[in-house]
Amino acid sequence: MTAPAIAVLGTGRMGTAFARRLVETGHTVLVWNRTQAGTQSAVEAGATPVATLADAVARADTLVTSLTDAAALDAVYRGPDGLIAAGITGRLCIEMSTVLPTDQQALAQAATEAGADYVECPVGGTVGPALKGALLGLAGGEPSAFARAEPILRCLCKRVDQLGPVGTGSAMKLAVNLPLALYWHALGEARRLVSGFAVDGETFAGVLADSSAGPTVLRNRMAVVAATLDGEDQPGTFDIDGLTKDLALALEWAERTGTTLPLAERALTSYRAAADTGLGRCDGASLARFLAAGDDVR
Repeated sequence: MTAPAIAVLGTGRMGTAFARRLVETGHTVLVWNRTQAGTQSAVEAGATPVATLADAVARADTLVTSLTDAAALDAVYRGPDGLIAAGITGRLCIEMSTVLPTDQQALAQAATEAGADYVECPVGGTVGPALKGALLGLAGGEPSAFARAEPILRCLCKRVDQLGPVGTGSAMKLAVNLPLALYWHALGEARRLVSGFAVDGETFAGVLADSSAGPTVLRNRMAVVAATLDGEDQPGTFDIDGLTKDLALALEWAERTGTTLPLAERALTSYRAAADTGLGRCDGASLARFLAAGDDVR
């Protein structure tokens, strides 16, 4: 008996990685993207393209979304040609984008009122871990919906935590990304301290990686960080634009919940300044190089 299909809706970098991993683990995978050309890599890996969201709903029991922002998600779920209009009764919706908790809650309410199960599961990790099934899954939803989603999420993630109701996973994703964004800022300021000496990027990054100041991201991306610190900005899978977006979301959520994030406020200024110089698609380490050069707005 053929297993029910999974539709991956949104084939940017992460959506494509999800689709490829699910194909590799034996699933029948359909893919849809707002621009059909965006599905090419997933199709080459064995996924089947569908032309419309209604086609995806008709042919798949599980709908996985990975989209840029809340506006794109709202159009896919609640637009006139969206999932809810197509009829999602009985479907499982796994939403994996990084948006505000309240955005997830609004979509969950709309989807469940339409008869679907809904689980949010933003993830920690980028394309490489996604292709290996080594992401960190941050799930929120009803226990029964999570139980239905968990076997699929286990194909993508080395660890999946059911953290609470919808919204909890998104809040945790913002919390996970915040120290990373601040780390690149701190690394740039640390680099300034040795700017008057001939310490190359490889040595500098290597010493920090072996010290208490060395997070996993530094050890895993040593070659990229070293080259960047020596002036060779690299393309990023979690780039300056993505980090800027997530920092802004964290600050918006903090404001809504009555708290402050002063370090994040300062860092966001630097990220925006770096993006304004054309570094938006570069690795997060480019912020450190940018700051070490003294190019940030003070």
